[in-house]
Amino acid sequence: MPEGDTIHSAARRIGAALVGRQIVSLETPQERHLRDRWPQRLEGRGVRAVDAHGKHLFVRFDGDLTLHSHLRMSGKWGVYRHDQRWRRSPRRAWLVLRTTEHAVVQFDGPLLELMTDSRTRFDQRLAALGPDVLADGFDEAELLRRLRAGDDTRPIGEALLDQRNLAGIGNIWKSEGCFLARLDPWRRVREVSDEEVLAVVRAVIPMMRASVDRGGRVVTWEPGRPVPGRRARTCVFERSGLPCRRCGARVRARGQGEDNRMTYWCPECQG
Repeated sequence: MPEGDTIHSAARRIGAALVGRQIVSLETPQERHLRDRWPQRLEGRGVRAVDAHGKHLFVRFDGDLTLHSHLRMSGKWGVYRHDQRWRRSPRRAWLVLRTTEHAVVQFDGPLLELMTDSRTRFDQRLAALGPDVLADGFDEAELLRRLRAGDDTRPIGEALLDQRNLAGIGNIWKSEGCFLARLDPWRRVREVSDEEVLAVVRAVIPMMRASVDRGGRVVTWEPGRPVPGRRARTCVFERSGLPCRRCGARVRARGQGEDNRMTYWCPECQG
């Protein structure tokens, strides 16, 4: 599932292509949207902003209308010049926004809806989201308040994935953040101090911001230090059975939480 850095990067690219540009056509190829009449409802409206909160992306049009997207496991946003080939089949496109220079395409949904701006503020799914880890002035106190108000018997790794506590963290950054903070992701929330929680978040924020700047690609890095390079070089994520980059012990992996999302950790460094 795309994490917050990928979505913020997509919002940046989409905004650069659409904000202040004339929308020459809007297409909704999927049958499920044919009756929604979005091309007619959005005709003549410009895009005034594109922003993200956690894993949710918003394309905001003039006149109090907003397209809300969540990519879940299968979706993807693409921004292409007219002479570029799309990276997925046009048959998989749910939405196509065209300007004179670009096509902005959402592929494979699965959540795409048109709503009013006011609804984006009061919709229960969105209002329940925790603070965005990539927001300017990230609210650490609000994260801790939400975490302590919830189930304190949950493993901290599972609680960090709960978007009601913290918006934008997924499997990659949960695993890497806990490693950098030397925190066992299986410890219960009640056993983890506020300082330990914040150490995880403070470790991943610069990494996630660097990823945004690189187009949503996980930044190559050594433990705690970004380094240049094209390929992702994680410490524990997707390295089950390989030696820990810090101590040499074998990295372990196991499903965690109701969704059985995979957690990676070093039993020696994080024991």
